[in-house]
Amino acid sequence: MSVDVSGATGYRPSRTLPIWAEVRRQASRRRTQIGLGFMAVLPLIILIAFEFDSGGGDDDNGGAFGSLVDLATSGGLNFALFCLAVSAGFLLVVVVALFCGDTVASEASWGSLRYLLAVPVPRARLLAVKLIVALAYSAVALAVLTGVGLLAGTLRYGWHPLGSTIAAEIAPGAGLLRLLGIAGYLAVTMLVVAGLAFLLGVMTDAPLGAVGGAVMIWILSSILDQITALGAIRNALPTHYSDAWMGLLSTPVQVDDLVKGAISAIVYATICWGVAFWRFTRKDVTS
Repeated sequence: MSVDVSGATGYRPSRTLPIWAEVRRQASRRRTQIGLGFMAVLPLIILIAFEFDSGGGDDDNGGAFGSLVDLATSGGLNFALFCLAVSAGFLLVVVVALFCGDTVASEASWGSLRYLLAVPVPRARLLAVKLIVALAYSAVALAVLTGVGLLAGTLRYGWHPLGSTIAAEIAPGAGLLRLLGIAGYLAVTMLVVAGLAFLLGVMTDAPLGAVGGAVMIWILSSILDQITALGAIRNALPTHYSDAWMGLLSTPVQVDDLVKGAISAIVYATICWGVAFWRFTRKDVTS
């Protein structure tokens, strides 16, 4: 459903649905507030949990994970890194899928999508604005998680070199740059989730279906990536390079997998967004 007013006096497609109007609309939604709020609270929850550690327990202290916990309490940089590491596999995926999968599907489920198109807002602009705002909120969520983790960790554990289980310690200044690089790489890998969730959100009127579908595909890809019998096929999976950020903790930095992972994520996201735009511009919107 759309109205052709291209010849109307004063009508400019670029002025319909301003980005800041969509930013304000999404900011007022409960899921946005809860998503961003939880990303801010998570580092504090982890910090409190560490305070209950009495230093006892098993001798191996949980193996590899125990080593990460030990590093997390050795400085603010390490604590922020720990928060990113434990969130990247699931929580961050859910939050990005929520922002990107819900933005169009929720409008359809509420029956307001056709009214937006009747304003009229060009379909391509409607999708572009919603995608830009969803990606912006996803980036804010990652920034909040990193920033709160760094601040809380530094206040509690001090400002010390960035530790690593695979290489020597990295000086605080360079460590901060490495941490920001890791956050940036995670943002790029999350483009895959954003693309999947946005595509599913365009194809369905059920927000939970779009969000859950994107998360399930990510989890399925992660499981398949653990099956070595698949051989080189695993290289094509969207999650194959999701842990390549560890290359930023080595000295010198290992960039090969970082580059491959970034290219893979951008390609997957571009394909998903392209299909979403193609589908939506031809879709008969009745809700």
